[in-house]
Amino acid sequence: MDSPREPQLRDLYSRFLEDRNTQAFVAAVSRRYTQGTLQRLAESDSPKMRRAAVLALGLIGDYEANHSLGRALQDEDRSVRMMAETAIRNVWNRLGSEEDRRMLAAVVRLNAAQHYEEAVRRASELLERAPWFAEVWNQRAIAQFSLGRYSESVHDCHQTLEINPYHFAAAAGMGQAYLEQGNVVAALEGFRRALRLNPNLEAVRVQIARLTRMIEDK
Repeated sequence: MDSPREPQLRDLYSRFLEDRNTQAFVAAVSRRYTQGTLQRLAESDSPKMRRAAVLALGLIGDYEANHSLGRALQDEDRSVRMMAETAIRNVWNRLGSEEDRRMLAAVVRLNAAQHYEEAVRRASELLERAPWFAEVWNQRAIAQFSLGRYSESVHDCHQTLEINPYHFAAAAGMGQAYLEQGNVVAALEGFRRALRLNPNLEAVRVQIARLTRMIEDK
């Protein structure tokens, strides 16, 4: 049976679906719910409740929601899974101080602009002060991969996953780096790990099928 507060979240979510007013949804949820309650509701029997909770966690949650959102990536409801992928990426970036987050955003922009050497430099600088920031390791791995430094990229992917075992992007990146090195077996394991974490990764699923056939044909 629903608690008195659960229908409120469903109503807020229904209203959001109608007006798409993110600011109003965030304000209303923040007044009524703690992050812990939202994490509990993310495991509700109701798919609509899980969607509402996952959406809310993606908008206002911090890294404490990582486990709940990691579980939601494997939800039986496709909408929950898709929302969880966006939400968990959001919480990955909400660690550290405002300055840490500003520096991470700069690294992300440098990678997007293909300024990879500078991205490595900036990420390394941030890791000196925040070695626990998994997303910084991941962003440096992306830059290292793009520079053809595959061993360094694998190392940084491993570091990402040591800190954040739900980081499916790092697992997929590690698989790709191993593949560039010609290590098909290790690449396959990396891709399989990524797909276990996030079953929505269709491109990774294709890679797994291709590499499996390649190994079987040898």
